[in-house]
Amino acid sequence: MATQKIYAGTSLRETRARAGLTQRRLAERLGVSLPYLSQMENNHRPISAGVLLRLAQEFGIDLTTLASGDAERMVIDMQEALADPLFDTQPPLADLRLAATNAPVLARAFLDLYRAHRQGQERLAALDEAIGAAGQNTLSTPWEEVRDFFHYCDNYIDAVDRAAERFAAPDGRRRDLWPEAVAALAANGIGVSLMELPANAVFRRQGEELQVNAAAEASTRLFQLLHLVALERHADLIEATLDLARFRSETARQVARLGLANYFAGAALMPYRPFLAAAQAERHDLERLAHLFGASLEQVAHRLSTLQRPGAKGVPFFFVRVDQAGTITKRHSATRLQFARFGGACPLWNVHRAFEQPGRFLRQLAETPDGMRYLLLSRDVSKHAGAFNAPVRRFAIGLGCEVTHAGGLVYADGLDLAKPRAFEPIGISCRICPRPDCHQRSVPPIDRPLRIPPDRNGPLPYEIA
Repeated sequence: MATQKIYAGTSLRETRARAGLTQRRLAERLGVSLPYLSQMENNHRPISAGVLLRLAQEFGIDLTTLASGDAERMVIDMQEALADPLFDTQPPLADLRLAATNAPVLARAFLDLYRAHRQGQERLAALDEAIGAAGQNTLSTPWEEVRDFFHYCDNYIDAVDRAAERFAAPDGRRRDLWPEAVAALAANGIGVSLMELPANAVFRRQGEELQVNAAAEASTRLFQLLHLVALERHADLIEATLDLARFRSETARQVARLGLANYFAGAALMPYRPFLAAAQAERHDLERLAHLFGASLEQVAHRLSTLQRPGAKGVPFFFVRVDQAGTITKRHSATRLQFARFGGACPLWNVHRAFEQPGRFLRQLAETPDGMRYLLLSRDVSKHAGAFNAPVRRFAIGLGCEVTHAGGLVYADGLDLAKPRAFEPIGISCRICPRPDCHQRSVPPIDRPLRIPPDRNGPLPYEIA
């Protein structure tokens, strides 16, 4: 039986960047030629067994997860794209996996091309006024390009994460971060003061003074301070990371710069090793973790989804944030479950019901069409601006893991995980969901033939063959 070829150019480049090596120095340590290393880093050639072994010996690389994440995500993305009526047939799943594993550059080019097609259609139909008004003609918006960067990095940026941990917990124990952040900014000539600002403002910068809104939540104030520490004190690290990402536009680079600064802030607020230990000890109780680390529930949930450090991984979670219209505004998955990129999310997920019961955690046992079972958790995280007439930003967050990890979560207590009927059938997106009897289906699956019975009297006007 032939062995599976591994294309992991991104992981190889990140390994080289973390070690601070040039291509020539890494090629020497791996015992390969410089052109051969360049071809591997650009996914023009697979990584050989000998190189894999030397990567494990020299850098402690986890070979089992070296390339699986990108391939699985691209398979889901291509499934969604190929479900468009533009395509007459959908290739078999085995073909999609083969393309994602052996030709990832081609797969990403296809997704870019399809995204460009969709944006063109949306502009022509006036369904995307923002993009139309801006006159975007690129393959993806800067926002989408940055979102994909984090998505395909598994939402874990090792160099930035470790820098934040060194700042917040240099000896493995957390420090009081407010005075540390104030001191770090003072070293760069920036003073910090608390004062009353307009309700919708967290901070305001006046020359060399940073004015922080005293009415904002403590976790929000500290997060913004750490965000500025990242930009002022770790600019070289952030710029080096941006260079590796090779964004297509300066706008995307600017968006990513803010995203990396936010990543640093979250990683400093909840440094990796102390946070991972606390998450395991508290059985991932979001409220307890929020109290222990002075963070918001959304910050804690998002941080849990980033605990993917090689050799010290946490429970693989997916994390999602939606607004009241069901639009996904944040998404990441370290599990096999991937989110819809081109269509709406499954309406059967309990995250959509969180707005109906504000202030409560909702639990759900769910099963996807591939037979995987999950424990899902959702809660509203509406954000008040601190004034009667100020607008309220309403969001809900969803956090979930495969049911095999449920024993490590306090939210699994009291649930019958062994009862098959306890798991509610959910999907990814209606366009690629094969379930024939879903009462919430909005559109038929594109890859299944339909029957239109003359006497149909059910919730749908068709039957799925």
